[in-house]
Amino acid sequence: MALDILDLRDFYSRPLGELARRILRGKLRSRWSDVRGLRVLGIGFATPFVGVFREDAERVLAFSPSQQGVAGWPLDRLNAAGLVDDEMWPLPDAAVDRIVAVHALETCGSATEFLNEAWRCLAPGGRLIAIVPNRRGAWAKMDTTPFGHGRPFSRSQLTELLREALFAPEGWDEALFMPPVERGLVFRSAVPLERLGSRLWAPFAGVHIVEASKQAVRPLPVRSTRRVAPARILRPAPIGVPAPAPHRDVTSG
Repeated sequence: MALDILDLRDFYSRPLGELARRILRGKLRSRWSDVRGLRVLGIGFATPFVGVFREDAERVLAFSPSQQGVAGWPLDRLNAAGLVDDEMWPLPDAAVDRIVAVHALETCGSATEFLNEAWRCLAPGGRLIAIVPNRRGAWAKMDTTPFGHGRPFSRSQLTELLREALFAPEGWDEALFMPPVERGLVFRSAVPLERLGSRLWAPFAGVHIVEASKQAVRPLPVRSTRRVAPARILRPAPIGVPAPAPHRDVTSG
């Protein structure tokens, strides 16, 4: 079940949420350093992150699941945020070039249907970045942050899910290695922990960040057909030919 927008906004207004936002925005920006002329869609609770692309992209939209709620975004421009169904977005086919999914895949009703809709809305060659809680990380085990809600994933689970939806994972990253607690020491050590964590204990990161590309539709295999022998044509007996006499049992009577 998706979190309420009030809980999400409250988390990202706190020091721990602000720290997580800065770390994840940096990861996004390093992966997509040039989005000039591209159409970017954020899905889930993506407004704290996709704003980093507003100055370069042709347009940036933000969709929230209907059960979560939505707030106007951005505050200084025309609204670009809206409520959508998890499995039905109000966009034509191939409408966007990039999709950022945050607080989305782990809380949607069907991850498969969610990714199928993302595939439909992406243009050929389009790319998706999904930020999801790592099932082995501390953030997925504590419900004091949004990453502690919904279904966490392992790398292998994400890979299988993406491939089934015709996405090819192109790159992986991990983030949020500090413990999800409000402590001054945690805030001061967050940056060095991020640097060390990616090299020393990547399997225990708080979140996975996977970038995947849209693949073409796989052709259906041609089924081999067995040749069926033609049915025998029963021809009527010629006129005037007597029918065979019925068989009589000579041993009886």
